Amino acid sequence: MTTRKAIIQRRPLWLFSLLIPLLPLISYALVTTTGNAIFWWLSSFYAVLLIPLLDLLIGDSKINPDTEITTSLVNEPFYQRIVYLYTALQWPVLVFALWVASTGVLSGWDWLAWALAIGNVNSYGINAAHELGHKRGKLPQLFAKLSLIPSCYGHFLIEHNRGHHVRVATPEDPASARLGESYWRFLPRSIIGGVRSAWQLENIRLQRLNLPIWHWRNEILQSWTASLLLLAAAIVAGGWWVGLWFLAQALHAISLLEMINYIEHYGLKRQRLANGRYEKCTPSHSWNSNTIYSNITLFQLQRHSDHHANPTRPYQTLRHFQQSPQLPTGYSAMITLAYIPSLWFWLMDKRVLRHYDGNRALANEAPKKEKQRLSPRASLSTARYRALKLLRQQLQLLFH
Repeated sequence: MTTRKAIIQRRPLWLFSLLIPLLPLISYALVTTTGNAIFWWLSSFYAVLLIPLLDLLIGDSKINPDTEITTSLVNEPFYQRIVYLYTALQWPVLVFALWVASTGVLSGWDWLAWALAIGNVNSYGINAAHELGHKRGKLPQLFAKLSLIPSCYGHFLIEHNRGHHVRVATPEDPASARLGESYWRFLPRSIIGGVRSAWQLENIRLQRLNLPIWHWRNEILQSWTASLLLLAAAIVAGGWWVGLWFLAQALHAISLLEMINYIEHYGLKRQRLANGRYEKCTPSHSWNSNTIYSNITLFQLQRHSDHHANPTRPYQTLRHFQQSPQLPTGYSAMITLAYIPSLWFWLMDKRVLRHYDGNRALANEAPKKEKQRLSPRASLSTARYRALKLLRQQLQLLFH
């Protein structure tokens, strides 16, 4: 099959990127028609189990569009319309979800399942905002900002575009995870560092306009105000319990975004040059994956090296690079593994060191006082340690 034919045949598959915002509607329909509360967990089942399984069954693709078809893809409105459509679906689904939460039908685990489901929607919405946020023009910027309001993470565009893309894969970047740093240590460091960086960057922009930081043109304040108004609407609609539900889904969305940040550059480092500057960001400074299904659901975010080399390149034209370090599987499975630090370190640290030919000094390593890697025997009971050891053996069969 030619490259052109393969890309053309894959075109309809991009519609599967819209499945995440539709799943809560399907869940509600199944619960109300069958009376079985298990369907509240449909979105989590899809994200945690089905996507990794489809990655495994469908496999990878290293196909790169050639120059001719790239021009055709860039000019094809179908691809950008899908990203806009995601945001167009995201907001009605959120309003519907708030209504469901306010009706009192959720209790116990159902409440949590519904929060996770909508958190998934808004987490993928952050990914849509990421794609649109790199585009010029008022419309993509507006839709990007709208996608971030439900997750209360409006500062992301500022920090990501003007901070992360400048400092990526350096110790100064809060969104670049260090070798030996667990996700649970990375999470607060990235959140706090990202907010601090975004505030500083926005202050610099406003100073150039001769405006104070506490001004209505502060884009962080604009977004945070919109999120607070949405929280207030949730409380008015259903009381404090619904307000707490709204915050829970936002926290889940944020945690998933930061998990992706954790995966994308774990342990990778740009080296300092003789002039004191860092080397240019290259394809070797991002972890990539070519799993077909996850790339479809994530607008090819997994081809992250090309994105950092060409931030304005549309997702449908992103390329695979041989020199990019490769993840053993797609983001969805890696997310689950990263929740267990000992498994993550076992799976990824050797890959980081292999990437640097065993020279640990070249990696972006956590300072000694921040290293959290403990012996599993020191932190787990014998039974749990044996269970983890067995799980490691099974994973080794899958990921070699």
